[in-house]
Amino acid sequence: MTPAHATTVVAVQRGGTVAVAGDGQVTVGDIVMKARASKVRRLFHGQVVCGFAGAVADALTLFDKFEQHLDKHQGNLVRAAIGLSKEWRTDKYLRRLEAMLIVADANRILLLSGDGEVIEPDDGDGVVAIGSGGPYAHAAAAALLQSTDLGAEDIARRALLIAARLCIYTNDNITVETLELAAPAPAAPVTA
Repeated sequence: MTPAHATTVVAVQRGGTVAVAGDGQVTVGDIVMKARASKVRRLFHGQVVCGFAGAVADALTLFDKFEQHLDKHQGNLVRAAIGLSKEWRTDKYLRRLEAMLIVADANRILLLSGDGEVIEPDDGDGVVAIGSGGPYAHAAAAALLQSTDLGAEDIARRALLIAARLCIYTNDNITVETLELAAPAPAAPVTA
């Protein structure tokens, strides 16, 4: 049997907000098996958002492994991502997994792949997308970032809607999770 695949996820960073959005379609070959899957979830006490594209069982295994690394590194996104990538690249079982992850905290977005890559978008880009509709979602999000004042959540949602019109493996049942940068605490007044 052909493994179940799930696609498209996009992450957008703008103005102190990171939004990670995923469509809801899961396919087996050319058959839609599920239309309302959730491919985006919160991890580590809600401080990290993770989205996946690829084989569902493989992605769920990677979610678990990534969550273990987050716990081990006390929520440090970069250290957890590097730890997972090392394990993913060197473990005989994990190397066979066919999925990609987008992981984000309020400060940054990272793309993780089975080739051991940990990729952060270029400064000013603020967009990462994966899955079969990833290139469409990425292009749409980048254009919306450059030409509108929309917030990260609206851009992520609209980018996925555009991808859903173009990619047959992407639908318009969208889940979006957002993270906000904590506002700095006000300075204590100086008294003389």
